[in-house]
Amino acid sequence: MLDIKFVRENPEIVKQNIRNKFQEHKLELVDKAIELDKKNREIKGEVEGLRANRKKVSKQIGGLMAQGKKEEAEEIKKQIAAEGERIDELTALEKQVEEDLKKCMMLIPNIIDPSVPIGKNDTENVEVQRYGEPVVPDFEVPYHAQIMESFDGLDLDSARRVAGNGFYYLMGDIARLHSSVISYARDFMINRGFTYCVPPFMIRSDVVTGVMSFEEMDAMMYKIEGEDLYLIGTSEHSMIGKFIDQIIPEEQLPKTLTSYSPCFRKEKGAHGIEERGVYRIHQFEKQEMIVVCKPEDSKMWFDKLWQNTVDLFRSLDIPVRTLECCSGDLADLKVKSVDVEAWSPRQKKYFEVGSCSNLGDAQARRLRIRVNGEKGNKYFAHTLNNTVVAPPRMLIAFLENNLQADGTVKIPEALQPYMGGTKVLVPNKK
Repeated sequence: MLDIKFVRENPEIVKQNIRNKFQEHKLELVDKAIELDKKNREIKGEVEGLRANRKKVSKQIGGLMAQGKKEEAEEIKKQIAAEGERIDELTALEKQVEEDLKKCMMLIPNIIDPSVPIGKNDTENVEVQRYGEPVVPDFEVPYHAQIMESFDGLDLDSARRVAGNGFYYLMGDIARLHSSVISYARDFMINRGFTYCVPPFMIRSDVVTGVMSFEEMDAMMYKIEGEDLYLIGTSEHSMIGKFIDQIIPEEQLPKTLTSYSPCFRKEKGAHGIEERGVYRIHQFEKQEMIVVCKPEDSKMWFDKLWQNTVDLFRSLDIPVRTLECCSGDLADLKVKSVDVEAWSPRQKKYFEVGSCSNLGDAQARRLRIRVNGEKGNKYFAHTLNNTVVAPPRMLIAFLENNLQADGTVKIPEALQPYMGGTKVLVPNKK
């Protein structure tokens, strides 16, 4: 959410930013916000004036009564009562105007970084760099579900009977591989100085609306019936929410956390839930990272975060590339975002396995996360997040890139301690 003062003083910048995001239907929100802000300030001014006048004339009543001017004193009392009613009326109106202004402001997109390429959707994202050499083996790479099933490691039919499409049972070596990847990612991030965290897997509505746009909320979140609780779609929301209504001493920054959690997503409006695969699903597990920092440090942390993901995938012999997300592909709260994509030998192309985002002070402003500066000045922190790994999507990349011609899957050296020293997984069937 933007600062209303910035919107008031820079309406054309805000409107051009909306055009850059190809959201012309939101242009009217800028003028509406400015109009509501003006009305709000006028109401506050009138209330302050009335209160000051009441205080002033109230002092006259005692003097008038002492002088025997009872009728004049009574007239002033009537005036004070009338002004009191007007204050009550204005106070109620002020509350409504402020609520309308907040709703309007929460729909206006954050100002994107000047370096963000302008484009309508993810087809116009820009490749930045490749890491590792993409390999297409001289044997056919099966569909990822087939690879898992060759190890008796995936049971979609049972999951469908239990929960419907978009769920799965992982079994045996594949289940162990899944847990090993998560554990390895946890230690990888701890070794990079991040504090490990297991957060709440449900959050309240004020946290939900603080960390994402209404559109994202509607497309992603499962609500707990009868309670003000939502299942998390990603643990970054729960971790950022940890700092709601907090004033953080500047010397305690940055806050760097890495978390494990299950994630639950409706996937409303997405490309569809697969019946025979685990690429797009309703439930998965993830290792995440977040940073809360000073504004001047957020660019540096942004580059560190996506590099962590690149380094982790490369340590597991998976080629990846980074993509700069264009303006139209950025969610409304994001200033800048880079996707990390892994190489798929079967598809002979890259696919998304993680996303790194700098949200500026948008989340902090919504959640009231402030920093107490050295000189006592208070300001909003900047927040960032990034995926470390998100199995089972990460498992797709892992299995395809480590599959051998005989159907076995090699375990990279970095992961072997988490697999009990196992170097090769041998399928139960071919």
